[in-house]
Amino acid sequence: MTVLLAILIAVSLIAWMFFRSKSPGGDQVGAAERQRKLDVSKSKRAAAKSPAQKVSEQSLDAEIIADVTAPQQAEVASLQPDQVVEAIKSTGQDVAQSAIVLIDEQPATTHDVEGLRKGLERSRRAEGFFGRLASILLGRKELSPEIASEIEEVLLTSDVGVQTTQVITDRIRESLSKRDLNDPNVIWEAVREEARKILRGASADATLRLRNKPAVILLVGVNGAGKTTTIGKLATRFKSQGRSVLLAAGDTFRAAAVQQLCVWGDRIGVEVVRGKDGADPGSVVFDAVRKAQETGIDVVLADTAGRLHTKANLMAELKKVIKTTSRALDGTPFEVLLVVDATNGQNAVAQAKEFCAELPLTGMVLTKLDGTAKGGFVVGIAAALQLPVKLIGLGEKATDLHDFDPDDFVEALLGQVREGASA
Repeated sequence: MTVLLAILIAVSLIAWMFFRSKSPGGDQVGAAERQRKLDVSKSKRAAAKSPAQKVSEQSLDAEIIADVTAPQQAEVASLQPDQVVEAIKSTGQDVAQSAIVLIDEQPATTHDVEGLRKGLERSRRAEGFFGRLASILLGRKELSPEIASEIEEVLLTSDVGVQTTQVITDRIRESLSKRDLNDPNVIWEAVREEARKILRGASADATLRLRNKPAVILLVGVNGAGKTTTIGKLATRFKSQGRSVLLAAGDTFRAAAVQQLCVWGDRIGVEVVRGKDGADPGSVVFDAVRKAQETGIDVVLADTAGRLHTKANLMAELKKVIKTTSRALDGTPFEVLLVVDATNGQNAVAQAKEFCAELPLTGMVLTKLDGTAKGGFVVGIAAALQLPVKLIGLGEKATDLHDFDPDDFVEALLGQVREGASA
């Protein structure tokens, strides 16, 4: 995923430079300045003698691409991949080689494992998921085959789920039968590796689909899961990235939900499309999508109802909203994200299964993970639903909404075993 993102960035930059060079008068001064900065960046890295002396590649290379403005990036982003490639070829450059050069000069993707670990603090305490596993494994000179049963109990009581627990404990028993019983890290790594495997399999397509304009994202889930708050956090993120955003107050059955969304809109300076109390939710989202098309909005974030008189009524209403949205713009919504309250454990899994059975979901947002000690829930629900986890919420601030990366999550939750359960 990281390599793909780097390639897309590289190709976009090459295409931008091509189109800019074709503008009247060219951009010889700008090109010369960028080349100068690139040469300085390379020389500084080459001169670094030790890790302590190495200069940050990110800070150096950021100077090279700092003059690429949002409108120019948007111009390149509107091109089809084959158009970009043809543009590069017409300059006489080798596409693959050009991409490799620019990829090498891009800043590395930031993986905020420590930030995730801080948000998962309750799960890492002595009484939490990490702490209880660590207490079983640490301080023992030799492990017995019975340790698998102890780990099984921790997994089950941490909302990992019965089937997923069985898969992990089978892996542990296999490791115990093949290796010496004097190394707890063998078992610990077996747990980590199985968790990574489950999360990677379920979250292979964890990137939000934002290529289309407008990118229409519908959020569904039961009341109290955090849909409206997640919309506000996403809107804050997108706006900080230079994207224009429009909010749709589709939960017309609950006045408080509309008011909450309007508060978010006022706070971050984003317009909210709303109807009268009890208005048809589909019509509100339809109007929002049409308005986004007319005004050139980049992203539409739509709220939906989370509770009606019966489950059947709720699902029927959500299906109607999705159908109406597609009439406003063919192919929409491009994302239908299920928002799940992680503190509800296996009850949340049961609710999520009902949504999966009825709606064309594209991913999950797991909220309030900072409020539970059962971090294993993430592994359990990913395995149960086989639905990508795209975002996780670890606090109240907008910056506490994180993109989900399986490896980073496992490292944050189950890393640094030697440091003890309180890490």
